[in-house]
Amino acid sequence: MSVLEAHPHAAAVLGAALRTRPSHAYLFHGPAGSGKREAARAFAAELLARDAPDPENAKARALAGVHPDLTWVAPSGAHIMLRGDVDQSVVAAAGHTPFEASWRVFVLERVDTMDDPAANTLLKTLEEPPSYVVLILLTDKPTQVLPTITSRCQGVRFDPLPPLRLAEKLESQGVAPIVARACARLSLGDGERAVALALGEGPALRARAEAFARAALRGEVGRAKPWGEVLDAARTAGRAAEAELERALAEELEYLPEKEHRRKQTEFTERARRAARRAETAGLDHALQLAGLWYRDLACLAADAEELVLATDRLEELRSDIATYPCQGLQEALELVEDTRMRLPFNVSYDLALQALAYRLERALGGLPVTA
Repeated sequence: MSVLEAHPHAAAVLGAALRTRPSHAYLFHGPAGSGKREAARAFAAELLARDAPDPENAKARALAGVHPDLTWVAPSGAHIMLRGDVDQSVVAAAGHTPFEASWRVFVLERVDTMDDPAANTLLKTLEEPPSYVVLILLTDKPTQVLPTITSRCQGVRFDPLPPLRLAEKLESQGVAPIVARACARLSLGDGERAVALALGEGPALRARAEAFARAALRGEVGRAKPWGEVLDAARTAGRAAEAELERALAEELEYLPEKEHRRKQTEFTERARRAARRAETAGLDHALQLAGLWYRDLACLAADAEELVLATDRLEELRSDIATYPCQGLQEALELVEDTRMRLPFNVSYDLALQALAYRLERALGGLPVTA
């Protein structure tokens, strides 16, 4: 599988499984964008093509996500995988023999978000799966996966893609080299975030995050209210996610009898609300991460370690901040940002959280009011 070229550990484990017999459960772990999902789909396709009358056709359907023996599950909760996500689609379905292949493959995304009821529901299938079942669990945060789940899976490690390789991928999509290198470094090995930074709304996201970080340095938090644009952008992303599900609902209703419409509308309304919250949280988290990395880069410059700066296309602005403002308390500022990021999934008021953070940063950094 070409997707595994940059991941020798994963290639060794999965290659051996394809040559012999796969384990009943795998935990694919590594940074977002490192290739776990592509590898899971490719591995499933190879398994489902084995002994098939038309292997290439079986593989093509699996890669397209339409093979009847491949089930793909994502969390439906705003921030967690619920029992209902695994009850019927995985646990109950695993009790039925394959439709046409030798295996039934179940892929579960973001298993670090699985709550206790979901984990307990899945546990028996993990402990005593039917011989034809292969479970592939995916996570960007392996330390947050419940130990009862981890201990019953074979680990498959996906390493972060090096910045140079990420930059090359971005340049191949038309991104200017200096911007590609900066976005690759700022992504911290997360390939999805590298793309999100370099393309589409990425430049605007960076600008908003940097304005948020620099307002505290300049002592202009009260005047600029830098959280406003960050919140507006996150809410826009939430509405877009909600609208996407509403379009999916409209399409599904066309093929359902009218008596089923009310039930389906109620179901989709809740799913849309959760999807909006997830998208909003993700947007805020990324903006705050970038704000924190601005302070990190300032600390590197202050320590005469320019070679460690991540935002290499912003060196002039960073040098200006070092020369103009006190830039004290950078470590405290980083801790304040990370603390707020950790609180985002816990139903906090985003507006109040970002306002409080901005003022605390201003105090920590000794921000000086800008004079005319």
